[in-house]
Amino acid sequence: MVIHMVTHMMETAEKLSLLGLSEQKVKETLKNEALTALLTSIADQARAKGELTKSVGNLLYNLGTKLPRQFHSCLPFLVDYVADGRINQEAKLTAAIKFIQDHAMGDIDTAAFGKACGVGIEVSQDEIEAGVALVISKQKEAILKQRYRYNTGPLMGQVRASLQWADSRKVKEEIDLQLLTLLGPKREEDLVKPVKTKSDKREKGEVCAVLPVQQPEKQCVTMTEFLKTVTFHAPGDNHKTEGYVITENTHRLLKEHLEITGGQVRTRFPPEPNGILHIGHAKAININFGYAAANSGVCFLRYDDTNPEKEEEKFFVGIRKMVEWLGYKPYKITHSSDYFQQLYEWAIVLIKKGLAYVCHQKPEEVRGYDAPPSPWRDRPVHESLQLFEDMKHGKFDEGEATLRLKTILEEGKADPVAYRIKFVPHHCTGDEWCIYPTYDYTHCLCDSIEHITHSLCTKEFQARRSSYYWLCNALDIYCPVQWEYGRLNMHYTVVSKRKIGKLISEGHVRDWDDPRLFTLTALQRRGFPPEAINNFCATLGLTGAQISIHPDALEACVRDVLNVTAHRAMVVLEPLRVVITNYPNEGPVSVTVPNIPGNDAKGAHTVIFDRELWIELSDFREKEENGYRRLTPQQTVGLRHCGMIINVQEVVKTSSGEVDYLKVTCQPATDSNKPKAFIHWVAHPLKCEVRQYERLFQHECPEDPSVVPGGFLTDINPNSLTISVGLADVSVRGAKVYTKFQFERLGFFSVDPDSTPDFIVFNKTVGLKEDKGKN
Repeated sequence: MVIHMVTHMMETAEKLSLLGLSEQKVKETLKNEALTALLTSIADQARAKGELTKSVGNLLYNLGTKLPRQFHSCLPFLVDYVADGRINQEAKLTAAIKFIQDHAMGDIDTAAFGKACGVGIEVSQDEIEAGVALVISKQKEAILKQRYRYNTGPLMGQVRASLQWADSRKVKEEIDLQLLTLLGPKREEDLVKPVKTKSDKREKGEVCAVLPVQQPEKQCVTMTEFLKTVTFHAPGDNHKTEGYVITENTHRLLKEHLEITGGQVRTRFPPEPNGILHIGHAKAININFGYAAANSGVCFLRYDDTNPEKEEEKFFVGIRKMVEWLGYKPYKITHSSDYFQQLYEWAIVLIKKGLAYVCHQKPEEVRGYDAPPSPWRDRPVHESLQLFEDMKHGKFDEGEATLRLKTILEEGKADPVAYRIKFVPHHCTGDEWCIYPTYDYTHCLCDSIEHITHSLCTKEFQARRSSYYWLCNALDIYCPVQWEYGRLNMHYTVVSKRKIGKLISEGHVRDWDDPRLFTLTALQRRGFPPEAINNFCATLGLTGAQISIHPDALEACVRDVLNVTAHRAMVVLEPLRVVITNYPNEGPVSVTVPNIPGNDAKGAHTVIFDRELWIELSDFREKEENGYRRLTPQQTVGLRHCGMIINVQEVVKTSSGEVDYLKVTCQPATDSNKPKAFIHWVAHPLKCEVRQYERLFQHECPEDPSVVPGGFLTDINPNSLTISVGLADVSVRGAKVYTKFQFERLGFFSVDPDSTPDFIVFNKTVGLKEDKGKN
C-alpha cells in the first residue's frame, strides 16, 4: 500500500512538472488536492496530443488556475486548443478564457472563438520591427532627453495595441534593440540613480510626514477613490465570478436583471437594528456606499429586522443618523420585513419542491456542527405544508417547530433553519406574523428582490455563500454575487452589544455614546470628524484578512483632518494667576489671533490681554532646571500672539508656603531679547469643564482569557477619564455642540452635548501628536 502511494505521488509530481512547474512549485501544488487533481487531468489530456513543450505546459498551468470552476466543463475544449498550438501565447489564452465566460451559457461558435482568440494569426518579426519603430519615433524627443531612465512600459502597451497577437518577449527584445541603436551604449550618467525629491516620494507614497498647515492641504484617498481601482464583476457578469453557480436559467435571469437595473451597480448596507453602530460598521458603510459611488451606482440602507425581540425605534433612528453623519445618503431605506409575504410564499415553493421541511428538534439539539440528523427530514411534502401553515397561525409554541432547508453550509452545518416561531410584536408589522425568517434565509432573497449586484459582507459570511447561491437557484430567481472582505477589529475596546450593555449597567461608562467607546456615536461625541473615519477606512484597503488595528492609526487620521480644520484657542487647565505690575495699557486690549496659523483664508479671532492673566502651572518653576525653557525667577518667557515677554518680579505664596500668584513685569519681545519659549495664557477667561480620556482597557485584547483571565470587566483602566475645570479665552464663547478646537500646546477638543449657554464642556479628542508612552 505504501509503495503504491509513493509511486502514485511520483507519477503525479512528474505530470505536474510537465506543465512547467519547478520542483518547489510541484511540492506546493501537491498540498492542494483539488488543484493537483485538476492539473493532472489537464496534463493527461494534453499528453494524448503529443509531447509537451515548456511553453505549452506553462499555458496549460495558467489555464487550470485562471479558469473559474463554473466553466470547467469547457476545459477539454480549451486544452485541445493549447496542446495542439492553436492557442500559443498568454494573450490568446486570456482572450480564450474571456470568450468562454461571455459565451459559455450557449453553444460555442468555434469560428467566433478562433477570431476572438487570434487562432492561426502569427505576427512576423518584420511587423514587430515596424510597429516598434513607429512608437519610438513618436516618443523620440522624450527618449533622447531621458535616455535609459525613460519608462519603456507604455511603449510595450502601444505596440500591443496595434499588434494584438505579437509575442511579448519578441516585442520587448525589439524595443531594447532599437533603443540601443538610438542611444548607443549606456554612459556613466545613465548608471547614476536619480535623486528623489520630497514631491517625488510623496507622489509614490514613500513619505507620510504631516505637512505644515501653511502648505496645500494634504489630499487623502477616499474609500470611493480607492474602490474605483477594485475589479469586481460588472453588472450582469455575475456568472464570471469564481464559485458562482450557473443553471439553465442563469442567462435569462441575468438578462431580465439588466433590463430592470439598466446595468446600474447596486449595493446595500444591511445592519440589524438591535444596537448602536461601531467602528467596524464604519468600514462596512464605506465599502458598500463607497463602491456604489465609485461606479455611479446606488446603495440601499436595509434594516435586517427579522428578530423583533431585540429591535427598538432608537436603533433604527440611530443607524440612519450615523450613516448620514459619515456623509452617505441611502438610495432607498428598506426593511427585510417589507418582504415578509414574498419570503413566506417562497418558503412554500421550497417545501413543494422537497427542499424544505418542518422539524421539531429543540434548539439545543441542533446547535453546533455535529448535530444529529432530523428524523423529520423526509416527512411528506403535504405534511410540511400543513405544519408550516399551523406555525403561521400560532398553533405551536416557541421552539416546538422550525422550517429547515435541505442544504449544507461550507462549514459542514446541515439544514440551516429558515423560519422560527416568536410570539413577539414586530416594530413594522405589529402582530401580523408569529413566524420570522432567519438571516440565512432572508438575506440572499432580499438581495435578489432589490436586484443587488454586489452583496459585500465580512469574511465570516463566507460559510453562507453556498446557501446564498443555493436558495436563489432553488427558487429560480435572480442570484447576486456575494463578495467577502476582512472584518475590522480595534485594540483596547469591545464592540459586543452585550458587553457594552454590561459596561453601562455596572457604571464603567455612561452610555452607548461614552467617548471611551468605539461606537460611532461615541466617536462623534469625542469629536472625531466623519471624514477622518472615512479616510481611516480607506487606508485599510479591501482584503480578506481579519485585522485588529491599534487606535493610534485612527487617531493619526483624526489629526490630519483637525490640523487643517480646527480653529485655535488658548485654554489653561491648571491655572496660575499672573499680575503684570508694569502693565503698559490703561485697560484691556484686543489681540488678533489667526484661526489656523499660516492659512489666512481661515480668518482670525480676538482674545483679551490685560493686567491680570492666567498661565499653566506647569509653565512655571521656582527653581531653574536643566533643559527647562519656560518661566523661572531667572528666565523670561514669551506670551503667544501678544508680542510680550514676562519676567518674574515676585513669587507670592500662601500661608502654607504654596505659590499663590506671580507678580511679573512685561516688555515687548524683540530680536535682542527673544525668549527661549512662548506659552499660552488667558485673560478675562471663561470657566469650562474639560474631560480627558485614556484607553478604557489596560490590555490590547481585553476579551482574551489568556491575557485577561478575569474577564474584560477586570481590565478597566481606572484612569480612563479625568475631569477638570479650565479657563478658556473668550473666542470659544457660544460655540455649538461638536465644534472642534485645537487648544494650543494641549491637543484637539470638541464641544460636548452636556454644554449649556453659560458653561461649556469639552471632550479631548486626541493629542497634538501620538503619545509614545501611552499603552
